[in-house]
Amino acid sequence: MCGIAGIISSYESDINIPLLKRMSNTLEHRGPDGGGMWINPKKTAGLAHRRLAILDLSFEAVQPMHYRDRYSIVHNGEIYNYLELKQDLQKFGYHFKSNTDTEVILAAYDYYKERCVHYFDGMFSFAIWDEADQCLFAARDRFGEKPFYYYKDKTRFIFASEMKAIWTAGVEKSVEEKMVLNYLTLGIVQNPSDKSQTFYNKILSLPPAHFLTLHKNELTTEKYWDIDKNYCRTISESEAIEKLDYLLSISVSRRLRCDVPFGTSLSGGLDSSTLLHFIKKNSAVSFETFSATFPGFEKDEKIHIDKMAKHFQLDNFKVTPNEIDLITDFDKLIYHQEEPFTSSSVYAQYRVFKLASEQNVKVLLDGQGADEVFGGYHKYLHWFLQEKINKWQFKDFIQERKNFKKNNIPVKWGMKNIVATYLPPHVSIGLEKRAYNQILSHPDLSNNMISTMQGREWEGIHKPIVTKLNDILYFDVMEMGLEELLRYSDRNAMANGCEVRLPFLNADLVSFVFSLPSSFKIKNGFTKSILRKLMNNRLPHEIVWRKDKIGYEPPQKKWMESDIMKDYLFEAKRSLVDRDILKPQVLEKKPHPLDAHDANNFDWRYLCVAGMIKKA
Repeated sequence: MCGIAGIISSYESDINIPLLKRMSNTLEHRGPDGGGMWINPKKTAGLAHRRLAILDLSFEAVQPMHYRDRYSIVHNGEIYNYLELKQDLQKFGYHFKSNTDTEVILAAYDYYKERCVHYFDGMFSFAIWDEADQCLFAARDRFGEKPFYYYKDKTRFIFASEMKAIWTAGVEKSVEEKMVLNYLTLGIVQNPSDKSQTFYNKILSLPPAHFLTLHKNELTTEKYWDIDKNYCRTISESEAIEKLDYLLSISVSRRLRCDVPFGTSLSGGLDSSTLLHFIKKNSAVSFETFSATFPGFEKDEKIHIDKMAKHFQLDNFKVTPNEIDLITDFDKLIYHQEEPFTSSSVYAQYRVFKLASEQNVKVLLDGQGADEVFGGYHKYLHWFLQEKINKWQFKDFIQERKNFKKNNIPVKWGMKNIVATYLPPHVSIGLEKRAYNQILSHPDLSNNMISTMQGREWEGIHKPIVTKLNDILYFDVMEMGLEELLRYSDRNAMANGCEVRLPFLNADLVSFVFSLPSSFKIKNGFTKSILRKLMNNRLPHEIVWRKDKIGYEPPQKKWMESDIMKDYLFEAKRSLVDRDILKPQVLEKKPHPLDAHDANNFDWRYLCVAGMIKKA
């Protein structure tokens, strides 16, 4: 829920209500139910908040919220276990005026100080001003579901849920050329070597699982949580399934806590169908489901969506975006996302969330995160097989290769792969060199863009050392990949005044799945093995054991082949040529449309960067 912003400064002239109001106005879509501003008596801190009312719809829940005549908070997100924490804090003598999770954060901070974040099960981004110590404490959830951006100079610290609020405060808006280069050539938006870097100069992001403190303009950040990717517990498969059942049930039940209508997105795959089961199990309240379908597209999921809606006797609302819709909404999508996105799948998600909002649904449960945690993508099979070789489990390696082939999953594996298994550091270096050469050899980039590599050759290029499946899962969950997907969903939901909740990203659940042997995640030719076995006999067999499920995907290639998209792409290329980002010869090239999840999706990236720079 909500949008937050604030300014901390040693100069009174830097903080005033009109400025906080302007910052707040840029975040109105995140909180259409109201707003508030506050400046402390010493005029060293100003806070602004936009409210999306989810818990406790009364006036007692408005923000900025104050506590014990000392603390003031602006909070974006939800603490799902706030009821349990509230009971604990009441035992310690704390009293509460509201029924919100925000007041629980304040009490927890007063009691535990910075250790409070260890007790939160939630998605959150908040900032607490301590008037007694003249200190700011801010924190972000473990996986980065909720954003926290900031700018700091010699006298000011400015923060917000979205960068547009910081630009409104007078910070210059300019793209970081190296990040542009990495995105155009590699499709990378993040810098895995520096998680705080964004697509724009001067604006930083507080990394997931981090908190910061600001005292006398001295800023410190600290990581408060991590996954132990090396711990492997001894447990039977039946015990693991029972534990997973318990953790998922707890996670879903907590994420159903709200005082407004809720629903769920439905794609027809295992993850969203699993959530339907657990929602029905943990709630007697009726709810609706929302989907995007693409008639005539070979990867359309309508048949599976309808099957699950019928199975659970639920209403399903569908939207069918097309290329005209995409062009109509593209500038709006760029405005809300602020940083580039990898494909038109982001737009399909945007339309699903918009559809939910049109049905007055403010809370959506979604299955994001399951693929990264359970090893659901086919790209993980390579690393799974590598682990088998690395552990000298040759019989298992041979059998699993046969199983993948039986399930029509192609996995290329040769002598080079076997050699690479025993030289993982060399593989990492080799992949980084390949990425570097991919940048230098890009045929469309201007000499001016290539020159940005000078002196910064490896910035933003990082490949992990992988010896086992958990290594690559950890990289995607904690270092690079998942946070980007979470940014898409947060912006798409907030753009439409609704909140998305992700039960698969409960920290206890994630840590538990990481502690399981890799054979619990990939087995007998199937990804997400333990999740499939949990849901066996709970969902239709053809849903649980689907072999053809792919990532959320619209018919991007078909859209890009349309005349109207070709014209739109040409104008995007021309704007990049005018800015000396692309060579003039690119205008003579025919478009090269690709599917949403194809590599080297350069035409799509040109569209995105042109849109971003146009707004800069």
